[in-house]
Formats: sequence, C-alpha cells, structure tokens
Amino acid sequence: MEGNLHLYPNARSAGEWGTSRFRPAEERPVTGLCGGRGRRLERQVRAKAPGYPGVYGMYDAQGRLLYVGKAKNLRQRLLSYFRTRSRPPKAEKIIDQTQRLVWESCGDEFGALLRELELIQTLLPRYNVSGRPGRRRYHYICLTRPPAPSLVVSPKPLAHALACYGPLTLRRRSEEAVRRLNDWFGLRDCSSRIPLHFRDQSELFAEELSPGCLRWELQHCLGPCVAACSRQEYHAAVERVRAFLDGRDPALLEQIRQRMHDAAAQLHFEKALALRDRLMALEWLDARLRLLRRARSGPAWVYPIEGWDGRQRWYLIQHGQVRTVCYAPTTPEQWRDYRQRCRSTFRFKAASTEGWAHPGEVDSVLLVAAWFRRHPQEQQRLLPPQQTLRLGSPPPHPG
Repeated sequence: MEGNLHLYPNARSAGEWGTSRFRPAEERPVTGLCGGRGRRLERQVRAKAPGYPGVYGMYDAQGRLLYVGKAKNLRQRLLSYFRTRSRPPKAEKIIDQTQRLVWESCGDEFGALLRELELIQTLLPRYNVSGRPGRRRYHYICLTRPPAPSLVVSPKPLAHALACYGPLTLRRRSEEAVRRLNDWFGLRDCSSRIPLHFRDQSELFAEELSPGCLRWELQHCLGPCVAACSRQEYHAAVERVRAFLDGRDPALLEQIRQRMHDAAAQLHFEKALALRDRLMALEWLDARLRLLRRARSGPAWVYPIEGWDGRQRWYLIQHGQVRTVCYAPTTPEQWRDYRQRCRSTFRFKAASTEGWAHPGEVDSVLLVAAWFRRHPQEQQRLLPPQQTLRLGSPPPHPG
C-alpha cells in the first residue's frame, strides 16, 4: 500500500506530522502506514503495527483525518478496532470510514499522551472532541474595579479588574459560586450605573435613598446604594473575598461547614440544606482554583522516564506544563547542553502568582495533572532541576 500514496493526495503520513516539542530534538520517530478496508486493513495492522507506545491517525478515502489516538501498545490498540463484539459505536463508525491508517512512535506512554493532544490541537481531526480548540468555552471570575467592586463571570479577563481567576469551565457552576460569594460577603451585583452612597460620604442635601433590589432587605448585600455601610466596611468584605479566591483564607469553607452541622443539630434542616448547597458550590470553585494555583506557582521538576527503546527521557515541567524534553545526558558535551537548556527553560525565577492563565495552557495543565493523579507513584520520581544539575557536576578534587 505504501506505493499507492497517490490515491490519497490530501492525506498526511505520520512522518509529515512535523516536529514535536514533546520529544528530544534528535529523536527520529518510527513511522508506519497501512491501507485498505475491513479485513484487509486488519491483516496489515496485525503484520506491521509495532508493540511500543505511540500515536495513530485514521484517514478516509478523501484523505481527511478522522481521528487521532494514543496507545501504550500500538498493535494491541489498533487491533481492538476490529473486535466487533467489544468495540464501542464511535470506534465502529471511525473504522468503517477508515481507508488509511498511520502511526508514529513515542518514547513512552506519557509522551504519547502529550503528542496526542498536540496533534489534536494542530490537525483538528473530525471525531476528536477532548483537547480540540474551541470545544470548551472558558470563562473567568473577575473582581470589578472600585468604588464598590463585585464578582462577575466574564468570557475573558476584564481590562481594569482588581483580580481575575481562571480560566474555568462549567459556567453555570461558576455563576452559582459567584452568586453565593456575593451573598455571603454582601457584595453588590447590580449595574455599575446605580449610584453609590457610602455611610461616610457626607452630602450637602441628604435625600431619602431606596435600594435598587431586594438583596439588602434580605441581608445579602451591604447596601452601598443606600449608605448602609462605610467605604472601609465594604472594602474589608472585598479583601475577605480575595483572600478566599487567592487561597489565603481556607477558613470560609470550615465556617460554613460548622454552621451547617450546628443547624442540623438544632433540627433546622431547611437552613442546613441551604448551607450545604452553598458549601458544595464554593468547594467546587475552591478545588478548581487550587488546581490552577498549583499549576501556575508549583515548583519546577524534571521527570525521568525509561523509554521502550532503553533510553531515558527527561521531561522538564514548569507551571504544570511540559516545556521541553531531552535525553538523559551522559557525555560532558551533553551535560553542557543540558545545563544551558535547563537554565533557559526554568530560569530559576519565582513562579507567577497570577490568578489566571491563558486558555491554551489549560488542556496541557490538566493532562499533566491527571497523569500524576492516576499514577501517584510517579510523583516520587520527580527531581528538582538543581538536583539534576549536580548529577553532572565533576567530583571535587581530593585534598
């Protein structure tokens, strides 16, 4: 089938997928392809597909890329598409349209995961959903500017916001969490066109003020529109909200949890249920923001993995993302190159403390986090960059 590439003028072979930042620059991946349909394609896969980790792509008769996948064992994964009794409907639909199948080796399963995401984001296969740009609609939680800031949900970071947090998915859950935070701390959620009157704001001709909504009467707002609070009191509430969102004040969740238990003990079940709903909304938001904070401000690591080819690859991870990959250095020249790469990648500066990240980073951050969550034992292999640099330092002269 290799001689009939002209039958698929728009198709791309694995070797034409381009370079990857998730493999050493000098690595040349092993590639292969099969062509045909049904049993003919299965026979070629059985005869040619290798048993090492990698990624694969499936093309239709017009050369359009249908699907990109990854495998710990390419041969086993590709043969699973031909097991009619156990394959899911989506796999059946894909393989029925496939007339050309290509693959590309990766050093290990972790590298295959990274390469799969990279190819999905660049090639946009028809049947891939997870990792496809634009599939997820991200949003941000923003704290608006003075004189009376409030929390809002925005599709992008607001230019003059005091703080922005995200990006996040599941907008409805974010909106619920924002509503409950505004209610708990008494921040307004009305239009910026509503005039504000703080209690410490003197007026020459005082007028009778009426609230613009029911939240003040329900004690869900400090009432900066009716001079019910001073500017200092309102700003103190804003700082408490920021402390929670920044992760500096985890006591809020425990406070709500304790009130919920107290209400249940006093048989005030309706109040306990309301507090439970508030707690669940804020626990969800806290968990998402904690993940982003860990990714953005976590330490830099070098993650060594032994590949199927017997060579060890070092994945350089910073801010929750794999920045580059290289082979484990063995010669003085390789150690010199590694030191330069290490310094240019990490720069050994304090990590960013911003509350938000760019949407393009999120899928990669979540992929790396999910890998170590599924394989917690792998965290023990992580090495600080400074420690790896010491491995290549010459021993001190005796005496």
